[in-house]
Amino acid sequence: MEIAIDYFSVFGGLDIHLDTSKPIEELVQKHILDEYKNLRNLVSDFTDGENVLHAILSGLARGDRRTNSAFKRAKVSFSEGMECINTLRKNGILSLESSYHHLKTNNSNKEVSDKLHFASPFLRFWFALVSPFFRGIKEGDYTEFFENFENKLSDLRAVVFEQLCHEFVRKSFEEDRIYELGRYWDEKNELDLVGRTRANQIIVGVCKYSNAKIKKSELGKLKTTCEAVGIKADMFLIFAKRGFSSELKSLKSESVKLFTCKNLKALVAVE
Repeated sequence: MEIAIDYFSVFGGLDIHLDTSKPIEELVQKHILDEYKNLRNLVSDFTDGENVLHAILSGLARGDRRTNSAFKRAKVSFSEGMECINTLRKNGILSLESSYHHLKTNNSNKEVSDKLHFASPFLRFWFALVSPFFRGIKEGDYTEFFENFENKLSDLRAVVFEQLCHEFVRKSFEEDRIYELGRYWDEKNELDLVGRTRANQIIVGVCKYSNAKIKKSELGKLKTTCEAVGIKADMFLIFAKRGFSSELKSLKSESVKLFTCKNLKALVAVE
C-alpha cells in the first residue's frame, strides 16, 4: 500500500505504464524529467500558457492550498486570483473546498480562505516540483530538482494519504452511513477529517503519514483542537502509516478508532 501511495502521489492521472519494481527516482527521470518538453506542452494546454495561472498553481502546490496564500505567492490581487481560479475550475484542473465551520456548536460568521485541490496528483507534483526548477530540467540538469525531491514528495504523499482516508471513511461506515465529510480549518487550527453521520454523530480524525508510531498524545491534541474550535465529537478516528503505541492501542473503543495503511488496501489496486 505504501508503494502505491508513493507512485500515485507522482504519476496519478498520467497515462503511462510503470514498472513499480524500479526506484521512484528512476521512473521520475525517465517518464517526467526526460519527457519535460512533451509534458510541458500538455500542461500548457490546461492553462492556455498563461503565466499567471502557472504562478497560482505553483503557489497552491507548494503552500497550504488556501486561496489567499496562493494569491500572495503569485503576487496577484484577490479579484484577479479568483478569476484565474474560476478558469482553472472550468478547465477541470482544480476543485474548491470550504471549511466545515457549520459543525461547530457556536458557529461564528468569521470567514476563512477556501482551499483548492488538484484534479490529479501528477498536476500537483508538476507544479510543486517540476515547474519551480524548469530552467535546469529543460537543460537536462536535474540536480536542483532531486535536491528538493524527497522533502516535497513527503508532503505530496501526505495529501494522497489524507484523501484515501476520507474515501475509506465514506465507504466503511455501513451501519450509520456518512452524511457529510470534509475538513476544518481557521487561522490557528486544522482538522484533517470532520463529518457527520446520518444518525447525527460527529466524527473527527487525524491522518499521519509518518514512519513513527502514533502516540497517545496525538489523541489528546485532537481533543484539544476540537475543544478550541467548538466541535463536539462523538468519535475520533486516527489514521497512521506505521501503527500506534501500546498506550494508544489500549484506548481503542467505539469512540476511538485506529486505522493503518493496511485498512486502506481495498481502495487501491496494486500491480
